[in-house]
Amino acid sequence: MKVFSNSVTFNYSWEEVSAANWRKYCPWNDKTTHVIAVDTIGRSVDPATGILRTERLITCKQSAPKWFASLVGGASAGADPDVSHVFETSYVNPATKTVTMVSQNLTFSNLISVQESVVYKPISATQTQFVQDAQITALCGGWQRIKNGIEDQCVSRFRDNAMKGKEGFETVLAMSRRVFAEEREREMRVRQGMAA
Repeated sequence: MKVFSNSVTFNYSWEEVSAANWRKYCPWNDKTTHVIAVDTIGRSVDPATGILRTERLITCKQSAPKWFASLVGGASAGADPDVSHVFETSYVNPATKTVTMVSQNLTFSNLISVQESVVYKPISATQTQFVQDAQITALCGGWQRIKNGIEDQCVSRFRDNAMKGKEGFETVLAMSRRVFAEEREREMRVRQGMAA
């Protein structure tokens, strides 16, 4: 098993980050074009705690490494080895001001297990910390050296995607701030017009 860990501080409030999180994979983010679909499967609020629980299926299309394509025998039965699915469950806790997301790969989960957790929490009124941890375990039989190689490749891809993800989310956060500011300004003008 290999572990990838990452921590980033965003210069945005927790409220801004938690709201923009739902638009992370939108047209504003040109760094996550590999995400081709995000489907919400279920959403509920716990009446006792106020925690919003959301289940989503995230579909990605990325070129699979050549070693992986050969391992799974290429596309079989019409399946595209470059398309993968991830199941994500998120919890938004307004009382503790945390967003926690846990995800697990569904595609090729008999060969490799990728379990990821992400937490957004405020560190000040204007800053939010993002902490990401992923556990990557090659499940395929064979020599430990091969398993280590597969896990190392996955960690490397996680590292590359983490850098792109940070850049893309910064763009989404900036655009969200601008759009919300424009909307507040528009509402203020409407109110002033009604009062006149």
